[in-house]
Amino acid sequence: DDDYFFGVLHSHVHEVWARAAGTQLRDAESGFRYSPTMTFETFPCPIQATTSANMIAEAARELHELRDRWLNPGLVDGLPLPEAKLKERTLTNLYNEGPQWLANAHAKLDAAVFAAYGWPEQPGEPADGEILARLLKLNLEREPA
Repeated sequence: DDDYFFGVLHSHVHEVWARAAGTQLRDAESGFRYSPTMTFETFPCPIQATTSANMIAEAARELHELRDRWLNPGLVDGLPLPEAKLKERTLTNLYNEGPQWLANAHAKLDAAVFAAYGWPEQPGEPADGEILARLLKLNLEREPA
């Protein structure tokens, strides 16, 4: 509903949780199924302190705007792409291309999410297993008795 949650849910931290908590499809290449009850409702979001929530929201807005500009270039520069080229502008194709500006935007978002958890490392430093262990600990601490 807002930029803060958009940012948290698009962070690497949430991706690690979602892949572990979601159900596996046929094979790893097929991806996983994101279940609201198993994945979303059990995810220990960072506590929303004003500063950290604002940092996440700002990074999320930037990511959204950058992706939107790539998906709909004619809306920004007034020079629409031919229909066939515009149909190639999908999020899947964008992420498969993996441009540096997209990686930078995600790194900024991940840094804001890490800071909100109070984790001093930069994104990419702790292995996914360490991130998952930290999230599991938070999940258990927050689980009602």
